[in-house]
Amino acid sequence: MAEIEYGGIKVKGGKILIIISLLGTLGGALWGGFEFYKDYLDMKEKIQEYTAPNLSYIEEELAVLKSEISSVLEEVSLVNDVAQSLKNDLRSDIKLMKDDIRNIDKIVNDIEDRVKANEREISDDFKLLEQEISDKINKALNNPLNNMSASTK
Repeated sequence: MAEIEYGGIKVKGGKILIIISLLGTLGGALWGGFEFYKDYLDMKEKIQEYTAPNLSYIEEELAVLKSEISSVLEEVSLVNDVAQSLKNDLRSDIKLMKDDIRNIDKIVNDIEDRVKANEREISDDFKLLEQEISDKINKALNNPLNNMSASTK
């Protein structure tokens, strides 16, 4: 086996492999630590150089959007008010129309009743007149003074 002597210390083959492995691991850990530290410094520099983007145009657009939404809400409120007013007016108009229709129906019924009564009265009058005329015609025909009975001989 190989043996190495350094500063009065003798190291044999198996221990050499362990030492080389430990040195490699230690070197890798140091290299990883340095890389991590370098990344940290780079990130720190980027963070210090960072400037927030200008978002004022978004704020302006939001203000305009809020204004437009407010206008739309006002218009919707006005339309709703007008619709409610129209609804109330229509209800009132419909109620008035119903009342008018009831009054007209009552008037028509009264007129129909009067017309029927007048028809009955006129019919009765015609019957009386017809009877009177028939009686007068019969009386005139049966009158001995009328010359109709002499002309038939």
